[in-house]
Amino acid sequence: MLDKMTTWRRLRMRRVAGCILAVWGCLSAQAAEPVDEAYVRSLAAPGKTVLIMEYYDGQGNVAERKGFASASGYRALSSTEFRVDANLTVHLYGIEPCDGDMVNRREDFAGSCEDYARRGLETLLQTPRVVYCRAFVSETGASAQDATCYGYYHYPGSLDAVDMFEEQLVSLGSHRIAKRPDGASARTDLMEAEAIGRGGYGMWADPRIAGQ
Repeated sequence: MLDKMTTWRRLRMRRVAGCILAVWGCLSAQAAEPVDEAYVRSLAAPGKTVLIMEYYDGQGNVAERKGFASASGYRALSSTEFRVDANLTVHLYGIEPCDGDMVNRREDFAGSCEDYARRGLETLLQTPRVVYCRAFVSETGASAQDATCYGYYHYPGSLDAVDMFEEQLVSLGSHRIAKRPDGASARTDLMEAEAIGRGGYGMWADPRIAGQ
């Protein structure tokens, strides 16, 4: 697992200035405050994976905050969703797997795009000490909530990082940016990350995927 996370760090792109909030539905993009990495690190608790949901209003202010903790971590339900508890599922907004099947010989993988992308999300969920998610306040109370999430990973002496889930998944090619109904990109803040993935990582190692 440490080798996998080290690889992820090598491929990590420059942080997007301002850490843009994702856009849901027809809402306009709103800039949030940059992620306070010291704050995210401070949430860690021995023996548990802490998860924080922050809900933002239309002006980019935190309107509500909810906290969870699990001794066993959080489980991927699909390539873009993971369960927090019996009443809450988080959906990573604006990213998706490719369609159909794919082959990545370097990783000895041949199978469905969904399985490959789910494996990527499962890797991210294995060892974070903190999962920190941002959503619009309109998501509050929904059983499935669109959000952008970050993980805090700490391996003494080798890794101490707070990374955006979607940025990592797209830059490694396990996911791509989804399209909105009008054909526009759902996550313009991830375009640089996708450019990295398209360099031949993950799904992009299969030339058939580029034609989708």
